Amino acid sequence: MADIEYYYSAHSAYAYLGSSTFMKIAAAAGRAIVHKPVDLNKVIAAAGSTAFGARTDAYRQYFFMREIQRWSEEREAPVFGRPTYHHHDTTLANCMLIAGAQSGANIDQLAHVILEGHWRFDADHADPQTLERLGREAGYDAQAFLDAATSQSVVKAYNLYTEEAIERSVFGSPTYFADGDMFYGQDRLEMLQRALTKPYSREWSA
Repeated sequence: MADIEYYYSAHSAYAYLGSSTFMKIAAAAGRAIVHKPVDLNKVIAAAGSTAFGARTDAYRQYFFMREIQRWSEEREAPVFGRPTYHHHDTTLANCMLIAGAQSGANIDQLAHVILEGHWRFDADHADPQTLERLGREAGYDAQAFLDAATSQSVVKAYNLYTEEAIERSVFGSPTYFADGDMFYGQDRLEMLQRALTKPYSREWSA
């Protein structure tokens, strides 16, 4: 069976809200997850979407507050509010995940812990010590992953995943590909679950 490709950013609210459910769905279906963290700002810009900061207050209040509150209850994924450090660079966290995957580790739990750390515990993803602590507490050799996060192979993979996402018409986080079919948003997880055993008719074409 084919793996599920997972495009997301380490600071994404909706990736966090769907993380636990997604991993349970993948495990139940016997599908491995291929983690492909991306530079979400570049992906959004390439898709022609309005930058977050340029969206209306009403939009931000609804999509980044009310919707998050409701899905937090629905998925039983606690959030404390809007993270203090949400505007900080996510490159290190994203590349730490890639480094972990390149080491051969199963990073499903690491990805979840990093996402949860940001939205539930206000973790700063630009702070190496915070990331090391989160990874270590989750049972990983987090320092080794951080040491490799700036390596040429990891940076190359990060840029590749970002360009790949743009080419495949990904326009937000999280986005899942199952057998070539794209599902955008954690609110499509039940559809993804169905597709793993009963694919939808017609092929996806960007």
